[in-house]
This record gives sequence, structure tokens and C-alpha cells, in this order.
Amino acid sequence: MRHSFHNGKIVPAKGFCTDVFFDQAIKFITDCAKEKKPFFAYISLNAPHSPLHTPQKYLDMYKDQSDKIAAFFGMITNIDENVGKTREVLKSLGIEKDTIFIFTTDNGTAAGRKIFNAGMRGGKGSPYDGGHRVPFFVHWPAGGLTKQHDVPELTHMVDIVPTLLEMTGVKKPQEVTFDGVSIASLLDPNKKVDWPDRYVISDSQRVRDPIKWRGSSVMSEQYRLIKGKELYDINADPGQKTDIADTNPMVVEKMRDFYEKWWAELEPTFSQTTEIYLGHPDHPEVTLTAHDWIQEIYPPWHQGSIRSAKRSQAKDNPIHEGHWAVKVVRDGKYRISLRRWPAESGAAINAALPAETNVPGASKAFRVVPGEAIQATHGTLRIDGKDLETKPVSEGAAEVSFEAELKARSYRLAPIFKLTDGEVGAFYTVVTWIKS
Repeated sequence: MRHSFHNGKIVPAKGFCTDVFFDQAIKFITDCAKEKKPFFAYISLNAPHSPLHTPQKYLDMYKDQSDKIAAFFGMITNIDENVGKTREVLKSLGIEKDTIFIFTTDNGTAAGRKIFNAGMRGGKGSPYDGGHRVPFFVHWPAGGLTKQHDVPELTHMVDIVPTLLEMTGVKKPQEVTFDGVSIASLLDPNKKVDWPDRYVISDSQRVRDPIKWRGSSVMSEQYRLIKGKELYDINADPGQKTDIADTNPMVVEKMRDFYEKWWAELEPTFSQTTEIYLGHPDHPEVTLTAHDWIQEIYPPWHQGSIRSAKRSQAKDNPIHEGHWAVKVVRDGKYRISLRRWPAESGAAINAALPAETNVPGASKAFRVVPGEAIQATHGTLRIDGKDLETKPVSEGAAEVSFEAELKARSYRLAPIFKLTDGEVGAFYTVVTWIKS
């Protein structure tokens, strides 16, 4: 059984994930339209992405491709169909003209890079244009955005919010400073805009502690400065094949200076960890997952890692070195329940999960791999590096729970299961506010 979060609760979900997300979004839009209420529907998908699985009918559409590409293309086709279905719903509800409809993606191509990449260099994660240039389509009949109109000027994702505020007539909060600017005038096919040159930055880190110039691209209308060293004239050389840094030192210096100032502004924030809030009145129960462990090596970020009981460090008698950065927002008593498996599974801490049936796609699904039993002997509540309490894991127990009085402040929460050969972090931990 698959599950999804719905209004803060975990509920059963049936069907392909993209279909589930769109179906729920369409229901939300329909309800709002019937009640004549304005709405904001942000449909954020986990496709197309590995693991590459899609309903069989989409795989069958691309039998001439490899299994990987067939699944990748199939996921994209499924998205196309769902986008089309959503647009038809807007028409049938009579709200299409007044709805700002945006379609975009979050990075350059991935699996399809070698098949088609519009001549761009690089793919997902790359500082070259092929890694971060994305489509951005806007349709808004009431605002005059109804016909094909290409915008050649350099724009950035940070421009979206200022643009929507201008389009909808919503005032910008005085206390907020935007990095982006409104591009509403650029989107208007009836306006000729004298758009000033600007610098924007793409900076892909994918590490715990940011590294200067790592995966960076400083962009202007004409140039791309890659990793602070390589320079490309994007107009004359869109494939970024010829590095012209040596012959344009002044351009490099100016773009480096912009990045240096940008980095200096951000650097003081690197030590300010993004925290997960606990004890908020609107969400008194919070489930923490191993995906959000803060540690040197990559955390167990998908079910394959969870099922194989990936530890923090691969060594003899390993010590769990990860933690959750949490912020308790109100004083009180909290129940902290340690789990090996998600609560909705009902599985015991020391249970091994059986392999499940495979699903169509390019490789075996994570569910096909049996879930490894960890043979935990005890559960320990560790906060801020101190072991506060330890309890045995009784036979068949699904969780080990502790109660703790916590003040409203930040903590490093790192509960663990003790094993015969070391320890492992509690892959799932449910924190519940009990009382003040």
C-alpha cells in the first residue's frame, strides 16, 4: 500500500504518483472554483526522475528506445497528459481566462541528455546551460498572454514571485527584499521593453557545507562565467565549447567581483541551519525521516537506503554521526518515538520486510529488495550529543518511546538504536507535543 500526505495526515494513495498529485490538485481547484474562491495550486512533481518507473502503457509507446529512455519518456508523456487534463478542467469550470497558468521545471535534462539537449552543454547538476536552463511557459488570457511570444532576455527563477505579485496586484510585503525582479512587462507581447543587462547566478552545491565557486555559473545577457574560471560568449557559442577567459580578463574580473559580493552576503548564513519546527499548535505531531539527517556523508535519502539499513559511517562498531536540526517552538512535554520503519507500515523495529512485487520501469523497484532486519537491542534518546535515557527493544515492538521536557530553543536530535556491533540512527522518529 502506498501513502501520501494530505492536509498533514498520512493517507492511503492508489495509482501512479504523478496521477495522484494531479488528481488531488484538480479536486482542489474544482472545489475552489465552485465556491468562487481564488486559489494557488503548486503541483510539484517527483517525475521525471529515478527510479524510472511508469505505467506500462507509457513504456509501450517507446519500444524502440532503451528501457531507461522508454521509462524517462513515458514519465514525461504522462506529465504532458496530466497538464493537458488540468487545462481542460480550467476551461470546463469557466475559469481559464482568469487563471495564470505556468509550466516550468527545476533543472536541465537528465536521462535524455544524449538524445536531445538543444545543443546545450551539460545536464542536471552541471553549471553549463544544459544543467539549469529550463522552459517557462505562461498563459493568462485576461492578462493578454494568449499567443506565442518568445522572451530572449535573461531571467531567473527568483523573478517568479515579484512577477506574480505585479500580475495579481498584490502588494509586496515591506519587510521582504527580493533577489528577483518582475518580468511582467517582458511577458506582455504588446510591449517593447528596454531591459537592462544584469547578472544572475546558478550555484549547485549538493554538499553539507557550501564550497565557493562549486558548480557555479555567473550569467549575463552575453556571457557565462563557469566556476570562476571559464568564460563563454553564450550568443556566439551557445554550446559553450570555446573558453575565452584569457582574452577577456576585464569581463572575468567584473563577473567574479559580482559573485564575490554575492558570496560575502550569503556566507554568514551558512552556519544558520534550516531547522524542523516541533510543537507548533497547528502541527503538534511531526515525523522525522533519515533523509534529513545532517552529517558528513549523504544520508539515506530513498527507500533503497532505508531498506538496506544504511548507516552513518561504514566502519567497525559504527557510531551514528548524523542529527536532525530541530527547533522546539513552545515549552512542554514531548513524546519522542523511535522507529525503524514508518508508522503506517505497522512493522516491528527488528522485523525484516518481505520483498514486494515489482512495478513497470527501467529497473527493479526499491520495494523488490527485502527490508533488512537490524537486530536492535536498545533505543537511546540522544539530544545535543548526550544520551539522556536508554530502553530495551522488546520483542515485536514497533517503537521505543521517551518523554522529555523541552524548552523552546534549538536542539540537535539524534536518537539511535544500539546494535550488537555499534549503533544506527532511528530512521523514523515521531515527535509529539503532549502538554505545556
